[in-house]
Amino acid sequence: MTYINQLSDHQDKTVTLKGWIYNIRSSKNIHFLEVRDGTGLCQCIVGADNVSEEVFEAAGTLKQESSLEITGKVVKDDRSVGGYELHVSDMKIIQIAENYPITPKEHGVEFLMENRHLWLRSRRQWAAMQVRNTIQFSIHRFFQQEGFIQMDAPIFTANAAEGTTTLFETDYFDEKAYLTQSGQLYGEAMAMAHGKIYTFGPTFRAEKSKTRRHLTEFWMIEPEMAFYDLDMNMELAEKMLQFIIRTVLEEKKAELDILERDTTLLEKAAAEPYKRISYTEAVNQLKSDKTAQMLDEMESDRTEELASIKKELEEIKKEHGSAKKWRKVQIDQRIKEIHARIDQIEEDLRNIPEWKESARNFDWGNDFGGSDETILTMQYDTPLIIHRYPAEVKAFYMKRDPEDDKLALAVDVLAPEGFGEIIGGSVREDSLNTLKKRVAEHNLPEEVFKWYLDLRRYGSVPHAGYGLGLERTVAWICGLGHVRETIPFPRMLGRLRP
Repeated sequence: MTYINQLSDHQDKTVTLKGWIYNIRSSKNIHFLEVRDGTGLCQCIVGADNVSEEVFEAAGTLKQESSLEITGKVVKDDRSVGGYELHVSDMKIIQIAENYPITPKEHGVEFLMENRHLWLRSRRQWAAMQVRNTIQFSIHRFFQQEGFIQMDAPIFTANAAEGTTTLFETDYFDEKAYLTQSGQLYGEAMAMAHGKIYTFGPTFRAEKSKTRRHLTEFWMIEPEMAFYDLDMNMELAEKMLQFIIRTVLEEKKAELDILERDTTLLEKAAAEPYKRISYTEAVNQLKSDKTAQMLDEMESDRTEELASIKKELEEIKKEHGSAKKWRKVQIDQRIKEIHARIDQIEEDLRNIPEWKESARNFDWGNDFGGSDETILTMQYDTPLIIHRYPAEVKAFYMKRDPEDDKLALAVDVLAPEGFGEIIGGSVREDSLNTLKKRVAEHNLPEEVFKWYLDLRRYGSVPHAGYGLGLERTVAWICGLGHVRETIPFPRMLGRLRP
């Protein structure tokens, strides 16, 4: 058996593919079967003169997602998807599918989510999962090359990294336990044994949020490094992101094309240094006249674009009735694109007044919300690194700035194009007495943190780390508007199936 992504190695040879029908077009003497096998798509041409009458008739009975085994000669054709096609000599049907519920027509998001187990087969979703896989593997490559070892933190925990208000509580025999919101505390213990480690696993947050950036179950990559300071932490995060982006650009160009991802800014993010500003500088920028003017211009541009694109929609709908079949296919695709763009523009126009108000009234000492992050990142072509946040809005384990006790040595990395925070980290407090004081100030039970405090009793050293949200990173690199498309089976508020 040969896979579609191997066809270039078999030009002018006879091979056998096994897969599913992605699309089918037929005329009197020929069937064009677009077949997928998980590695790509291939057009398979079934000519009445090249196969038995039985095979030709059987090909005409196939429906979308029917499974089959198909044999033929590999022929190079730059016009075909993937650059090669199969001239079929034989075919065996494995199963004739029932009428497939997901068709080329436009479906609502709720329908697609209810059919997520099938939606995964669509071309865009396939491409996103391919990119996700490459991102995951590149993360492992990066840390292994940098001298880190992978270690695993528990999913059941008796204590919370940042309080219990957003944790899923569960019964652990006769004890209360929580699903982990972070592997960080355990990562610190492992770093004290191995120097540089990273964890890569599922984490859970019980936030009742329905934004496009939130999932209740998601994957985190969390490196922890002994003897690291804030600058070293920021340098590592930047180096890691650039490695990930370069890898995706090199290995997944075809998938990014399927996703219609403009890679101009990704190419910059892969090569150019990232801007670093303090929290205070970010607040001043948020409240500046420059930001207000940017939002005014954005509102005006979106309003004009909406009028223009709605006019185009009316015109092509009129054309549809009298158009030839091939042109109707083009029009249907353009209508889908227009509706998607209208939805995005209308969402922007709903958000812009709120963004303006949020920026204008932002008070120093508050944490940045999603709208604030969006506004800040709109003004940069590469990820933005913000450091030294007010200690009051950060977790108990973050070390204070020795030059200003009101500030924590915390860092966030915000992705450009409005995608927001993808990395959050800090220098960790290494003083036993100070950490005990912080635990008390946050009304946390010292007893359950005894083991964590032990790390400061026995060989405490300066150390730092961060967490990268995998799904948010996939959303940014793929240019996807919602994290629900970045994970095979998303778990969100109100979404537990399939």
